[in-house]
Amino acid sequence: MSPHRPARRRRIVRVATALALSTVLLLWVVLHSAGAPYPRGPVTVATGVPNGVYQKYGELLQGDLQHDLPGVAVRLKASEGSVQNLQYLASGQADFTFTQADAAADYHGPGKSHLRAVARLYDDYMQLIVPASSKVKSVRDLRGLRVGTGQPGSGVNLIAKRLLQAAGLIPDKDLTAVPAGVDTAPDLLRSGRLNAFFWSGGLPTLAVQRLAREYPVKLVPLADLIQPLHRLGAAADFYRAAVMPQDAYPNMQHGQSVETIAVANLLVTMDRTDPALVDRVTRTVIASRDRIGAVVHSAQQVDLRTAIFTDPLPLHEGARRYYLSVKP
Repeated sequence: MSPHRPARRRRIVRVATALALSTVLLLWVVLHSAGAPYPRGPVTVATGVPNGVYQKYGELLQGDLQHDLPGVAVRLKASEGSVQNLQYLASGQADFTFTQADAAADYHGPGKSHLRAVARLYDDYMQLIVPASSKVKSVRDLRGLRVGTGQPGSGVNLIAKRLLQAAGLIPDKDLTAVPAGVDTAPDLLRSGRLNAFFWSGGLPTLAVQRLAREYPVKLVPLADLIQPLHRLGAAADFYRAAVMPQDAYPNMQHGQSVETIAVANLLVTMDRTDPALVDRVTRTVIASRDRIGAVVHSAQQVDLRTAIFTDPLPLHEGARRYYLSVKP
């Protein structure tokens, strides 16, 4: 017998044992993720303002969650937007919510260290909308005008204030800031009670799309403010230069793309949320992309490969389990 055979056999046994253990571990992760019992009962998802993308996304996701989670009653809770959503989550008024990455980074209220991400969803595009006849060509031209800057608890308001600061303007000194969201701002613009309004949302936002069909409006480019924005602090690092495609709002872009600023949207929960429940929710969010994306076009950006990039928040353990179970 060759002296090398025992050593070779030992190596084969070690390799086979390692492969068997790896297979068992992978099967355990998959089976544990898919079959683990989750708590039954009501689950609240905080969304956003009427006619906003968060609200529509939440309505469609609600149906899928109730189908995939027998015994769980999914309730929706309206809000002013990202900032208030985080407050609802931290205070226990919501179990899951949508928020912009900059709002999550900027949040320093109760429960900050307990915020956890479920998935990166899609990008919000900052939109500054003015009448087609307006002479406004940049944010700096808003001086002296009445401008919708979003409700106080919204991500729109957070970005709008930063954009104005980057442009060297002070709200309520250099212009009249009106706390109007996308649910009211289009009508205010159409009636002449606003000269312009900011909106941050996925493309296209139905309320903006409807306004463009009924009233002549245009988009003001914003990308020239990306460098001044980044000088405002760490939370502003989550903004990036982006281009709104020419077909986002055909009625007001007339075949022209618009340079603007984008920020990622996250689905968020708390670390106390049951891991098996979060696993199931994550699974539904990924699986429902095409169905929801047929109605909310921005949801088409939801992607398994990018969903794990949830900076500034760490992934919830339940979401991590799901992503490990489907890792190629």
